[in-house]
Amino acid sequence: MDLAEVIRKNRDKIVAQWVDYTLSTYPSSDFFKKEKDKFSNPTGVSIRDGLEQLFDMLAAGNDPEDFRGPVEQIVRIRAVQNFSPAEAVAPLNAVKHITRNMLEREKECSSLFKDLYDFEFAVDLAVLAAFDIYMEYREKLYSIRVREIKSGSSILTDSKCPSKLSLENTQDFIKKV
Repeated sequence: MDLAEVIRKNRDKIVAQWVDYTLSTYPSSDFFKKEKDKFSNPTGVSIRDGLEQLFDMLAAGNDPEDFRGPVEQIVRIRAVQNFSPAEAVAPLNAVKHITRNMLEREKECSSLFKDLYDFEFAVDLAVLAAFDIYMEYREKLYSIRVREIKSGSSILTDSKCPSKLSLENTQDFIKKV
């Protein structure tokens, strides 16, 4: 039995653990893990679909250029949330450890560890692509923020109502006098 066959045979177990690990990085992880409806849980469903697609590409030995679609599907969500760059892309790396643990548990697969190099290298390339995508989305986010500040629209969305502010300032002034 070769590595590709073992990975295909254990695909569902590996992907399920990978999805579980990734969704556990969210504060409301129970909801993301249980809810399967794409309208009620777009984040969980999108991450689950992206990881499944990415795993299939990694297992098939696809060209790293092909990883962009599913990686972007996962990382664009994490880029606008409160994740550091490392936290945003780290779950992609977890599939290496999950796959190794699965191979360790199956005695007849212990000889396949040397064959994991190509799979793990492909995972590393996906993680690097994820970091690039994360940075692209963060740059877009910050440029939008700067445009809002320059245009003054951030005053409408990020601060108190101007009349309420002037009332508070007036009351503070009267207290001081």
